[in-house]
Amino acid sequence: MTGSLLFEAIVFLAGAIICVAIAKRLGLSSVIGYLLAGVLIGPYVLGFIGEEGQDILHFAEFGVVVMLFLIGLEIEPKNFWSMRKTILGMGGLQVGLTMVLSYGLFALLGFSTKVSLVISMAVALSSTAIAMQTIKEKGLMETTSGTSSFSILLFQDIIVIFMLGFIPLLTNTETKTTNSNHSQHTSLLENLPIGFQTLAIILSVVLIIIAGKFLIVPMLRKVAKTGVRELLIAAAFLIVFAISYLMEFVGISPALGAFLGGVVLSNSEFKHELESTLEPFKNLLLGLFFMAVGASINFIVIAKSPLTIGGILVAIIVLKALVLFITGHFFKLKLDQKLLLTFNLSQIGEFAFVLLSFAFGLRILEQGQMDIMLVITALSMSLTPILGIINERLILPKVGTKESIKRPMDHIAKSQKVILVGFGHFGSTVGRFLRSHGVEATILDQDSNRVDFLRKMGFEVYYGDATRLDLLESAGIADAKILICAIDSPSVTKQVTKLVKEKFPHVELMIRAKNRYEAYDLINMGIDNIYRESLDTSLTLASDALSKLGFRKYTLNRQVQNFIKYDEESLRRLAKQPKIDDKNYIFQARKELAEQEKLLEDDFQRGIVLHDNHWDSEHIRQQLDNTNNL
Repeated sequence: MTGSLLFEAIVFLAGAIICVAIAKRLGLSSVIGYLLAGVLIGPYVLGFIGEEGQDILHFAEFGVVVMLFLIGLEIEPKNFWSMRKTILGMGGLQVGLTMVLSYGLFALLGFSTKVSLVISMAVALSSTAIAMQTIKEKGLMETTSGTSSFSILLFQDIIVIFMLGFIPLLTNTETKTTNSNHSQHTSLLENLPIGFQTLAIILSVVLIIIAGKFLIVPMLRKVAKTGVRELLIAAAFLIVFAISYLMEFVGISPALGAFLGGVVLSNSEFKHELESTLEPFKNLLLGLFFMAVGASINFIVIAKSPLTIGGILVAIIVLKALVLFITGHFFKLKLDQKLLLTFNLSQIGEFAFVLLSFAFGLRILEQGQMDIMLVITALSMSLTPILGIINERLILPKVGTKESIKRPMDHIAKSQKVILVGFGHFGSTVGRFLRSHGVEATILDQDSNRVDFLRKMGFEVYYGDATRLDLLESAGIADAKILICAIDSPSVTKQVTKLVKEKFPHVELMIRAKNRYEAYDLINMGIDNIYRESLDTSLTLASDALSKLGFRKYTLNRQVQNFIKYDEESLRRLAKQPKIDDKNYIFQARKELAEQEKLLEDDFQRGIVLHDNHWDSEHIRQQLDNTNNL
């Protein structure tokens, strides 16, 4: 049923839309939806895509190339330098310890020294695509586990360069000659001695970085002078694909070339232009990559050796989880953050496909070993979102209770009239403003490392999950007057809101909402005090812009208040509509917008604010000057 690129594209996109929509409706990660779609449309289930997996592997390779370019684009050398201790420390410990233990595991299973060493390199690497996607979906990027995960993944992305340079050293002349006779194409460095080949690989990486500064970026500047935006994007892709092709020609993975291309461009003035252009395609390309991983799961290989594959898979996940937990403990992460780090990075990553294929091309790995490791890699990536859900829903709540007993700071000795849930950027601003007016709040936050840091800064912050009834009672909610929910997770916000309204109806709730759609849900839950993040800031910006155009500041202040009043009234009326994408909602929303604009215009024209001259010292000075001139 293959044979048509358009047909394969239709199947890919249709599978993604259907399966991801189902996964999100069930409250699961989008990654699970993409993986499921890949399994269903792949060559071993419905057979819509690929012949024995060959087509899908080519598609997966393209997904890896584009994905790694985007990852490289986000990495700046100065950020690496500022995080060098965490990156080198945590990343080096995780990779080194994982390689040692996994080498021992495969040596015990009877694999040769060279094969065990190659597989240990692949096992040491985690999936940047899956881990970063999960971190961003869960809003964990600013937590200790999120930054720790990023540091380890960044170290892995860099160390793979040296791994690829080291693998040719594991071959010998006889093997190399045999490989030359059997391969369909040869690389530029294939006939060089092994030591020179490794040196040449490292030098090629250095040359790409140097060329980026003195050749690639100047070329982009000349292209940019044409003023044609799409030509700049085309030039960037030309550079990426050219570097990838050259790396493949040299004998290295094209995916690594794409990664280096992204790093080269990350320091240029074109970084944000490229990011903004590619951002709409980023998640879709990652989704297609996850589908390729799902479709590459070879059920024929699994059926032949189910116990062997299952045993090795479990052993690798447990081994990596143990190493990650030890790494988190060594760097003094709290238990909840160690668990998040452990479950997020315990899979084998996409770079394993690159390393294993490279070693297979050099005839270090046999076909059977290659097939087994590819299946285990794909299965470990597929299991990651499921393990994350188990951790989130079954383990962390119980661990949180134990942590509360173990941590003395979780015992809240005194209660305040205000409870503030969440002390990130939004919540800390609220807390600081309250404290500046002599109002202390009982502050709760679920990031234990952040709690420790803020307590050293002088804030009375307590560790705990605000969705737990016992913690709220310990925080003194029975005597509190106000609970401010300043966290950025809509699902957790709803849980806290529902719990407080049901158990403590006397407490007034003041809730943060990211946008009007989240506000609709809160309104329908009976919440009156809702604070949308962007409302006041956007109105302040618009007001300042009009002020610079000559409008009076007091007039604008009155109009801002009127706008908020009318918008809040409209918000509550629209919240009663059944669905955001419903035709009736769209009709009512357009009607509300027109009515709101008419009310504001009428207020201005009929003089309610037309003659308000308060607060405008410049206007008063002009009047005094005119009087003195008379």
